[in-house]
Amino acid sequence: MGKALLMVSFGTSYPETLEKNISRIEAAVAAALPDRTLFRAFTSGMILRKLARRDGVQIDNVDQALERLAREGYEDVLLQPTHILNGEEYDKLCAQAQPWRGRFARFVVGKPLLTTAEDYLAAADAVMESIPAPEADEALVFMGHGSEHFANSAYALLEYALHDRGWDRAFLGTVEGYPTLDQVMRRLRECSGVRRVRLQPFMVVAGDHAANDMAGEEEDSWKSRLEREGYTVECVLRGLGEYPAFRALFAGHALAAQGEEEGDKRPD
Repeated sequence: MGKALLMVSFGTSYPETLEKNISRIEAAVAAALPDRTLFRAFTSGMILRKLARRDGVQIDNVDQALERLAREGYEDVLLQPTHILNGEEYDKLCAQAQPWRGRFARFVVGKPLLTTAEDYLAAADAVMESIPAPEADEALVFMGHGSEHFANSAYALLEYALHDRGWDRAFLGTVEGYPTLDQVMRRLRECSGVRRVRLQPFMVVAGDHAANDMAGEEEDSWKSRLEREGYTVECVLRGLGEYPAFRALFAGHALAAQGEEEGDKRPD
């Protein structure tokens, strides 16, 4: 029975970012499931069209990828997203996948990065393993994408987990949700002695939001606004896919999904 691993991402139109982040996550998950053949799909129609028009690169959407797997005779499919939240994009993915469940003998969908309470603590540990701790006069500010979906509360929970782990000068803001940079800046003012801010994206890829909304030179970028507040700002343009600890978390979710499907216990 042919076994497939379908890795699904929102996508990126930056080839270098694709290789540094999405491809590395895919490779880590595929290495954890060596009996499965790796396939890729993106959920963003805008990115898929841009890649096809600009670069002549054809990447499947979810329906196309699952149609391909069915056509090629795969009967056991594990679909693992690289999504962070159980939000709008994950809901859309699950809705797209649902009609295909009857086409395969086995079909299972893995969970996003932040799903269970244990996931938040594991993500906080991955942050602390992956990046230097803030120094005495420094705070860390992570930029999340944000959403109107109720899953947006995940950012506040992750910040709480970081504080619970001892990083009380680490904050999460969002571009398109709550908290915004306004709330983060209020929290920074409450931290006596903080003179420097390190900005990093809490996103799978460091794409447009990281390069422009976070680190851009425009007056409304996070970097510019913080500098006007008197902080010295350092921008780190690295997506989560560049860190082995986060790639391992996605691999763990895929292993858990496979174990649940086969009736096994979740691996350590």
